[in-house]
Amino acid sequence: MKNNKNAAETNILGLPVKDSALIADQLNKLLSNFQVYYQNLRGIHWNIRGKRFFDLHVKFEELYNDAQLKIDMIAERILTLGSTPLHTYEDYLKHNELKIGKNVSVDEEAVQLIMTSLSDILKIERVILEGADKINDEGTNAMMSDFITEQEKTMWMMKAWSEESI
Repeated sequence: MKNNKNAAETNILGLPVKDSALIADQLNKLLSNFQVYYQNLRGIHWNIRGKRFFDLHVKFEELYNDAQLKIDMIAERILTLGSTPLHTYEDYLKHNELKIGKNVSVDEEAVQLIMTSLSDILKIERVILEGADKINDEGTNAMMSDFITEQEKTMWMMKAWSEESI
């Protein structure tokens, strides 16, 4: 009888059902914020102007392609944990904590928006990382660790760019 009780309390991955649901909720928050980040990147990619246009246009495209891949990975992890990923703009905006960039066309403003967004996303990811670690959810843990490492490097590069002397 003990095995049946244990099976009811864990999901197919062997993780606690209730804790996995909480991790999935946090991942849905991350998903929502990544969707806004992605759309911000698309907007600045389309609208950037000035002498740095060619370099930044390409960089912003690289960043939004990366964000799009991460969005898919987050949604698939939510499904793996047994939950449903959010998928409406209404839900994304409800759970978003990022500044929405509208008509951003100046290079410094665009880079600052990216840095601020990544800083806020990193905070969410660290909460997820901590929760996933507590329940030995290595799949979520590894994904968050990889995201954090990449985003910290992007933050460093954006900071280096913004300190550029002209």
